[in-house]
Amino acid sequence: MLIVDSQIHIWENGRMSAHHRQIPTYSKDDALKEMAAAGVDAAVIHPPSTLGEKVNELAVEAVKAHPDKFCILGHFDLQAANCEEIVRNWRQRPGMLGFRFTFNQPQQQSWWTDGSLDWFWAACEREKLPVGLLAGGHMAAFGKIAERHPGLKLHIDHLGRRGGGGGEKDADAFSDLPEMLALAKLPNVGVKMSGAPSYSSDPYPYRNIHGYLHQIFDAFGPARCFWGTDITRMPCSYRECVTMFTEELPWLKGSDRDLVMGRAVCDWLGWKHPARA
Repeated sequence: MLIVDSQIHIWENGRMSAHHRQIPTYSKDDALKEMAAAGVDAAVIHPPSTLGEKVNELAVEAVKAHPDKFCILGHFDLQAANCEEIVRNWRQRPGMLGFRFTFNQPQQQSWWTDGSLDWFWAACEREKLPVGLLAGGHMAAFGKIAERHPGLKLHIDHLGRRGGGGGEKDADAFSDLPEMLALAKLPNVGVKMSGAPSYSSDPYPYRNIHGYLHQIFDAFGPARCFWGTDITRMPCSYRECVTMFTEELPWLKGSDRDLVMGRAVCDWLGWKHPARA
């Protein structure tokens, strides 16, 4: 079984947000060591947007060194003067398969609805570049974008929960789940099942949220659900992030499990990983 983590961060001489490991550097070598110990074959690097565009270069270097281990969903200044050109040439950078944005700064909240990014959604649809978004709390706006751009692959980060795992847990964390499940009718919408342990106050294997995971899986199906970790903020080991899905969910098995654990995200992003053959 090919196991691909749909989200990790790497950074160098930086300071991550408080719910991540408070270490100055988490390198590609650090990630590879943990991946190997956990039985994870590959990962999608998300350069942390809070650390500027320099982290894109760090991710590209990781891909150059290990093209079978990493691909990238990067970011850039959406208000740059040459923004259309940046999107058009995005794939010229090794490993860049699409984009990931959080819109977690106060001045970015209006971007969900004010039309200022209409050009971006259209450009990504035209260039066939998938986009991942931290959409918790913005499902209605996310759905409208997806409806207006049916040729654009959009995926929802972290099970559609708010804030990337720094806040609500258990039933409170999933209180607005029906809003996200309603988007499953749109075939161009997928869900990263990343960060699951962080939304439970239970110990491993976090059984009190398994029912929510099952609902998401049932709604979106195995081809649009992507296991992942965001490992540097997980409350458990990397291996436990894996086995929570591979061993503790009785309804996730066979070809469905193969898709969720790695093949589906490769297909979604268009990553021609050698192990997919």
